[in-house]
Amino acid sequence: MLSGSSLTVSYARALSLARLDERVWSSLIAGRFPENRIIIESPAAETLTVYGKNMEPIINVDPLSERPIECWRKWQKQGRVNEPAKSMRLDAPINENKVRIVCISDTHEKLEEILPSVPDGDILIHSGDFTNYGDVGEVIKFNAEIGKLPHKHKIVVAGNHELGFEDGEEMTDRQQAALNMLGLDKAYQLLSNCTYLCDKQIELYGIKFYGAPWHPMPGYSFYRARGQKILQKWNLIPANTDVLITHTPPLGHGDFNAWAKCDGVLAGCAELLNTVEKRVKPRYHVFGHIHQKHGVTTNGVTTFINAALTDHKLRPEYDPIIFDYPLPPGKTKQDFGY
Repeated sequence: MLSGSSLTVSYARALSLARLDERVWSSLIAGRFPENRIIIESPAAETLTVYGKNMEPIINVDPLSERPIECWRKWQKQGRVNEPAKSMRLDAPINENKVRIVCISDTHEKLEEILPSVPDGDILIHSGDFTNYGDVGEVIKFNAEIGKLPHKHKIVVAGNHELGFEDGEEMTDRQQAALNMLGLDKAYQLLSNCTYLCDKQIELYGIKFYGAPWHPMPGYSFYRARGQKILQKWNLIPANTDVLITHTPPLGHGDFNAWAKCDGVLAGCAELLNTVEKRVKPRYHVFGHIHQKHGVTTNGVTTFINAALTDHKLRPEYDPIIFDYPLPPGKTKQDFGY
């Protein structure tokens, strides 16, 4: 508990809690705090919260991380919130003191077919899987198609189908030969009509966007195993992120995979949801990957948007999802020079 400006921890209470990592436990038993960590007890809480030197909560791997269904059931019993949220009408008028953001994902080489249904806006977000295999021809085609859209800013992250996009990943001979002919190292360098984000943040209209392609599905580009390995990627997300863009959903939001090959699977990432809810707390989290759960949910703090547009057979099925991000009072979009 906190007393004035001093920090005290109930030692007896700490010893009774079994969810701290080994380094924290050994430090408690030794009567000291680990380097760059502070432990604060909330008298009403069931667990301790571990903070880093910048006072951001440190996310630990959940013991049920590799069993998503059990993990989500446990969290529901603990009061985790997943409520349906209403999405805006696509023909809603655009306001000068709000930034219109249009969300799409998982177009799988069908963007040309989908273009007429994409409404205008200030910023377009594509959450990955714009190709089927990451081939150079697919990327060139996508880049030309997204260039036809009128949005001033277009943000793209890769998905698991963008094979060969991951740095250090082996490519097929055909991919490598095509890139060699173009004098390029990676196919994402062909994306000249959009801003490609991979573990990067950009700021537009004073809004901070962060994009990350990682997911826990083995056998594809940008795979990281559930638990500590994928958490290391989520730990890169800045805490000041306003709009988070990932390919994978977080656990419990837009992640139920009803496809026959994996019926009843919750495909979302536990460590991603903990990062979103406990540390980053963005206003919006945009993703795709799971085609059957297109829609919007909320936990009361963050609005979660599954913007996948194709069904499980990769046929265009759903509409884009839009939202307006309000600018500070007295500000308009013209103030930002766009």
